[in-house]
Amino acid sequence: MIELCGDLRLGGIAAQYSALAQKAAERHTSFIDFIEELLIAERESRRARTRELFARVAGFPAIKTLDQYDFNFASGAPRKQILELARLAFIERAESLVFLGPSGVGKTHLAIAPGYLATQQGYQTRFFSAAGLMLMLEAAQRQGRYREVMHRAINAYKLLVIGEIGYADAPRTGQSVLSGSGPP
Repeated sequence: MIELCGDLRLGGIAAQYSALAQKAAERHTSFIDFIEELLIAERESRRARTRELFARVAGFPAIKTLDQYDFNFASGAPRKQILELARLAFIERAESLVFLGPSGVGKTHLAIAPGYLATQQGYQTRFFSAAGLMLMLEAAQRQGRYREVMHRAINAYKLLVIGEIGYADAPRTGQSVLSGSGPP
């Protein structure tokens, strides 16, 4: 059974089969209910793998959550508004979030936390540092691959998280992209 599950790429069933079969036998579960439990186990396993993949592909420098944010340290942070981010409604409304404040108050943490939550809810998300994004786009422009890179690295994602936007000396291409005006 386990080997067959491996051949069919049913890792969730393979991992849960013995425990679910024993539980079904003890409870005298019907065959249909047992099969349903196996399929639920497979679905949940696949969803977990997808969440892990989305979080890995997002490229966060660290995993941060809103629960971990220290509101006591950043006493001026509007707690209610920040916690509202957990609903992720801003994504569906296609709204931008901008966190402003002095260095060291947790702006990057607050940018990553809803991004990570979005990956766990199935949104394709990508994190870039502003400098890294601008360098990538500048190189794409020089190589004549600007549209391709924009499609693959930017437009393919439902949510972009751009951190460390202190880019006074950024290249013109990067500045124009971040301001929304496109390539020069």
